Amino acid sequence: MTGSTSTFVVSVPGGSLTGWRAGSGPPVLILHGGPGLSDYTEPMADELVDGFTVYRYQQRGLAPSTTTGPFDIETHVADALAVLDVVDETRAFLIGHSWGGHLAMHLAATYPDRWLGLVVVDPLGVIGDGGESDMMRIMGERTPPEAAERAAELDARAMRGEGTPGDALEALSIVWPAYFATPEKAPPMPAMRMSLTCYAETWDSIHHELSRQTLPGILGRFRAPTVFVLGADSPIPPRHGIDSAALIPGAKTEVLDGCGHFPWLERPGVIRSAIDSVRNGT
Repeated sequence: MTGSTSTFVVSVPGGSLTGWRAGSGPPVLILHGGPGLSDYTEPMADELVDGFTVYRYQQRGLAPSTTTGPFDIETHVADALAVLDVVDETRAFLIGHSWGGHLAMHLAATYPDRWLGLVVVDPLGVIGDGGESDMMRIMGERTPPEAAERAAELDARAMRGEGTPGDALEALSIVWPAYFATPEKAPPMPAMRMSLTCYAETWDSIHHELSRQTLPGILGRFRAPTVFVLGADSPIPPRHGIDSAALIPGAKTEVLDGCGHFPWLERPGVIRSAIDSVRNGT
């Protein structure tokens, strides 16, 4: 992150979480995607530090945070609240990307009074399978056949808790261009690490919660300003985010042409614009 950055540590069951603080102004908590990935949201946070105090942290599963579980939605929710408590913020704006956007909706629905506003960036949705099957299909279609077959094999191994982190990262590197509106112009994949156990077990929890379809019934209790930022060319089709947004009273959606799953990389400034809109209630 640009400017002065400080580190904080949060005690949680099983160990601790490590996070980073920068900027000044109203508090914003960022949730990275994955699950089981190292935090990659620094470029997003850089958009916000001039005007906000930005907090982000490494979710459990990878150092410097605890590498132990349990890896389920309930624990990830509790971890995010523990971060908010330790940084001494009663309420904060919340931004989540991808799996982090899905997690943000759980936090908004179950603890609506803790959040000043919500920005959900190209998330896994909360209705049906959230767009998972569409994402897998579209990613495959955008990837050369032999490479797609290799990536699918590696990903299936990871979902079973087998293989190695290197296998999973190889799969991610193969399909990385397919996350973007123009795959041949995709930026290089940032250095990442992965916890296979966190990945597989968190997905098990996601699937369980989606099968119960509890969030659609309770998201309506969240009344703070909300914006969904969706890539028109994301492998998660925008309709999944639009359907999720419709469950939150007054939530707005921004579908960005020429953007995929990482809109702040393809159109810098879009996340700052969204959080400013939420902050101003416009």
